[in-house]
Amino acid sequence: MGTLKQFRLPDVGEGLTEGEILQWLVAVGDTVTVNQPLCEVETAKAAVELPSPYAGTVTALLHEAGDTVDVGTPIITIDVGGPDAAGDGAGDGAAEPAAGLIGGAAPGGRTAVLVGYGPRTTEARRRPRRAAVPADAGHSPAAGVSQRPPLLATAPDVTTKPVRHGGLEVGRQAEAHAASVEAAPSRAAEAGRRRPRPLAKPPVRKLAKDLGVDLTALTGSGDGGVITRADVQQAAGAPASVTELRPAPAAATAGEQRIPVKGVRKHTAAAMVASAFTAPHVTEFLTVDVTRMVKLRSRIAARPEFAGVKVSPLLFVAKALLLAAARHPMVNSSWDEAAQEIVVHGQVNLGIAAATPRGLVVPNVKDAGRLSLAELAGALAQLTETARAGRTAPEDMTGGTMTITNVGVFGVDTGTPILNPGESAILAFGAIREMPWVHKGKVRPRQVTQLALSFDHRIIDGELGSRFLADVGALLADPGTALAF
Repeated sequence: MGTLKQFRLPDVGEGLTEGEILQWLVAVGDTVTVNQPLCEVETAKAAVELPSPYAGTVTALLHEAGDTVDVGTPIITIDVGGPDAAGDGAGDGAAEPAAGLIGGAAPGGRTAVLVGYGPRTTEARRRPRRAAVPADAGHSPAAGVSQRPPLLATAPDVTTKPVRHGGLEVGRQAEAHAASVEAAPSRAAEAGRRRPRPLAKPPVRKLAKDLGVDLTALTGSGDGGVITRADVQQAAGAPASVTELRPAPAAATAGEQRIPVKGVRKHTAAAMVASAFTAPHVTEFLTVDVTRMVKLRSRIAARPEFAGVKVSPLLFVAKALLLAAARHPMVNSSWDEAAQEIVVHGQVNLGIAAATPRGLVVPNVKDAGRLSLAELAGALAQLTETARAGRTAPEDMTGGTMTITNVGVFGVDTGTPILNPGESAILAFGAIREMPWVHKGKVRPRQVTQLALSFDHRIIDGELGSRFLADVGALLADPGTALAF
């Protein structure tokens, strides 16, 4: 047997702690190359393909499709060739993958979408066994340990070193977990000098701290000796948790279905609750005659530079919002709670709320204000198509500054949208309907829509919000007024 390497689930986003394995793209016995996609994982923000940092033969898949795995947990074992890992150690260097960074061309013409994670190009060195756990590791030894027995019981203890790419250290949580696991044997050997760290997940550690319970004095009742909430509550003499006091759920009725809340839906639910109860929302409404915009849309779509590009009403709403934001830059800002400052952004990263089979996602177009109308149309089309296919890259899900939600595509007139966390304004665009409207002193059938603007009242007061919404409405009612902006 050659040298075995375990690939641990990396942090593919901003501080994510877990991911669901949607499907494996390789099987035991397959030969893989560096950067070849191994599996598809759904995180709290998007579905991404994890590329291989090693070249070799797959010897074990440590989790099945559908499993939710903690960051830092080994998910696959690869035989990278070279001398046996149990030999004299000469194979340590041979176990390293070929030089290259994730993001290059992958087999099959695909491109690995995991940004900033890949093989290191420097000489490999095994971590000293007495390495201390970093203070900012963010994971206890048990935080990333799966309770499912591995399919390959003889896999060696292997760790990988975090890679720096573009000034960003990646795989920090996975590395911290690896350091904890590898340092455990040396801590046990040095029992006279240091007590081993108890096995408990972060929520249980916080509960113990709140209740004043010393975890080192407890014996865990969970699998593998993991300390549970019940162990901590029993040691503190605390009452059973709220969950334990609830009555048993009623028997399921005919046709009842239960859907686990995880991945994108779980993240969206948490984000919306946090936003609704953190930022003081105010919503204003405006009904607009968009007949002129509808006529302009037909003329624009016929121009050669828009050939093959969808010219939708959303395109004009987006352009109107960008022009109005340039006139009222305070709307494009966010509240920094820690620093007690308002951050006015220098560019508009325009988010478009998209409904997908996995739930609501809000990818954004970076620096949308610099784009021409044709470029903006192409960017919006690509963004929504990628989101609905579940292939949005993680970097497209972060950094948004303003959002549009197009409820009109569902035939809905308007709503009261909730702010995307970290943003100060979101515009809901309703359905365009033919309605009776007073035009030039007479009641005529006109194309009418409704807009709803929700904003953070800590940053945007009523006057600013009203002026901004009025400018968006004016640009949609008479697109020619854009020349005056």
